[in-house]
Amino acid sequence: MQLQMYFMQIFNFASAVIRIFNLICMMLLIGHWNGCLQFLVPMLQDFPEDCWVTKNELKDAHWATQYTWALFKAMSHMLCIGYGKRPPESITDLWLTMVSMISGATCFALFIGHATNLIQSMDTSRRQYQEKFKQVEEYMQYRKLPVHLRTRIQDYYEYRYQGKVFDEDNILEELSIPLREEVINYNCRSLVKAVPFFANANPEFVTDVVTKLKYEVFQPDDFIIREGTFGDKMYFILGGTVDVLTADGEVVTTLQDGAYFGEICLLTRERRMASIRAETYCNLFSLHVDHFNEVLREYPKMREHMEEVAQERLSRIAQRNKKISTPPTTYGKSHSKLSRSNLSLCATPSGSGGPSVPPKEVITVPKYKSIRIIPTGDVLTIDIDDPEDDYSKPS
Repeated sequence: MQLQMYFMQIFNFASAVIRIFNLICMMLLIGHWNGCLQFLVPMLQDFPEDCWVTKNELKDAHWATQYTWALFKAMSHMLCIGYGKRPPESITDLWLTMVSMISGATCFALFIGHATNLIQSMDTSRRQYQEKFKQVEEYMQYRKLPVHLRTRIQDYYEYRYQGKVFDEDNILEELSIPLREEVINYNCRSLVKAVPFFANANPEFVTDVVTKLKYEVFQPDDFIIREGTFGDKMYFILGGTVDVLTADGEVVTTLQDGAYFGEICLLTRERRMASIRAETYCNLFSLHVDHFNEVLREYPKMREHMEEVAQERLSRIAQRNKKISTPPTTYGKSHSKLSRSNLSLCATPSGSGGPSVPPKEVITVPKYKSIRIIPTGDVLTIDIDDPEDDYSKPS
């Protein structure tokens, strides 16, 4: 990637050099025309005694010598560095000198302006980044932020923008819908290949999802998800490593490229029961709950698939821990229906089949014959089949 950026910089620089070279050639061409005019006018007047050609004894000189002196006189006028070998004496030479000076000053101004604009346009995105970062520095200074926080902000900008700033939303908005989808699919091609969930999905479903994703960057030790908050996003890991933490800070599992987490909370609409912390710099794509539900409404089979995956993961939780959160006042029912709030499900990270986080508060209960998850609209209801018909309430 860095090699590609290096070659792109060389290409842009070479293109700018060629354009500046064309400007110089244009100035030389105008100087050539001016030099020819300097010699043409005295020649049409049959070289009067007070013209610069006669005074410099160039009337019978070789044509190369005549052209050289004429070009030197014209360039001296155009660059305003003198009048040549002699100052003008005749009225004709005075007018020719003024014309040369005016044309030279005009060309010089156009050259400077065009060259400046060309240099600035060589790397517009980098210049915008520098202007943006300058505003950030002034803001940090105005707010008197501490040094360690300034350092984190600087590191974030350097990693997030890589020295370039683009108004990507505006660029994509101006494209047609087919072009926009094609660009977004190309930008997210690495994510689609890395996430098994996308690799086996309907291409139309993948397109609808990736067009709603938002790119986010997290620094090491940033908490992407905090325990106790409501889940309004799910995340796909494009690059980086995150840790799944329990309430006491214990690392349960680690998720890497291609994993995703937070989707069960979007199905159950409950608070998160575990925290997700970035171990390294993480490039993530987030999907908001509104977009999540919108896509699943259009593709009910994908909702069924995600609910099946959720059922499988929740079954693994029950089998591994043999503990669930049950209301302490429920007794004497062989089929106890628990709402999703009775099970601490929102802590379940997902990825490529990695382990899940156990519930926070549990009480030991007998083994169950089966655990079924019944989707009811946007809610998941747990149906637990007990091995005994009845429990007697303890005295």
